[in-house]
Amino acid sequence: MVKIEANKVVSFHYSVNDGGAAPVDSSRERGESLTVLIGQGNIIAGLENALLGRAVGDRFEVSVAPGEGYGERRADFSQRVPKKYFQDGDKLRPGMSTVLQTKESGSRMVVVQKVGSSVIDVDLNHPLAGKTLAFDVEITDIRDATPEEIAHRHVHGTGAHEH
Repeated sequence: MVKIEANKVVSFHYSVNDGGAAPVDSSRERGESLTVLIGQGNIIAGLENALLGRAVGDRFEVSVAPGEGYGERRADFSQRVPKKYFQDGDKLRPGMSTVLQTKESGSRMVVVQKVGSSVIDVDLNHPLAGKTLAFDVEITDIRDATPEEIAHRHVHGTGAHEH
C-alpha cells in the first residue's frame, strides 16, 4: 500500500472550519479534490504533516493551531496600497477579502479595511490567521511526482498548475 511521503502527489477532499457554524472552505462543495506535491510547502504545515503516512481511502479529522496554519494575527499589520494594484479595486468594500499581488511573496490574501479614491487600506494578515482550523480530510489518490514536478516544486496536469 502506497503511503504519503515527500515527493508524492496527493489528491484529497477536505472541508475546513474555523470555529464558526459553517465550513470556511470545502473541496467537496466545489466538486473537485485538491492535488498537491508533498514536501514543498504548498499547503499549511499542520495539514501537510497530518497527511504523512496516510493511504488512499483514509478519512480523518485534524486540528491545526495557528503556528502550523496561517500564523498568529499581528496587530497593526496593515498597509495602504494604490488602487491600481487591485484587479477589482473599484468593487472592493471594507471587510471583503481579495488577492494582492506583491513583488516579494507573489499573491497574498488580504482583507479590505478602508477604500479611498486612489488607495485601499488592507489588513495583511491572512483571513484565517490566529484561528485554530478543523479539517475533515479524505485521501482520494497518491502517485509518484514526476522529475519535472519535483524540479518545479508543484503539481502539473489535471487540476494543477499549467505553464
